[in-house]
Amino acid sequence: MGIGTSLVLIAVGAILRWAVSDNLNGVDLSTVGLILLVVGIVGLVISLFLVVTRRDGNAHAGPPRY
Repeated sequence: MGIGTSLVLIAVGAILRWAVSDNLNGVDLSTVGLILLVVGIVGLVISLFLVVTRRDGNAHAGPPRY
């Protein structure tokens, strides 16, 4: 899951959690929104962690030797 997907899940979860007042039989949209929010936040944290840890260790080593 990437950063963009995580942000979409957070946005959809927030909309379902706080902006939708409709009810479906057997489905609590507020709970579904909360689940999407949590999954999106966890995915965002993991994605950002992976981006930070993927730094190239040779970025400051200078030009390549021939």
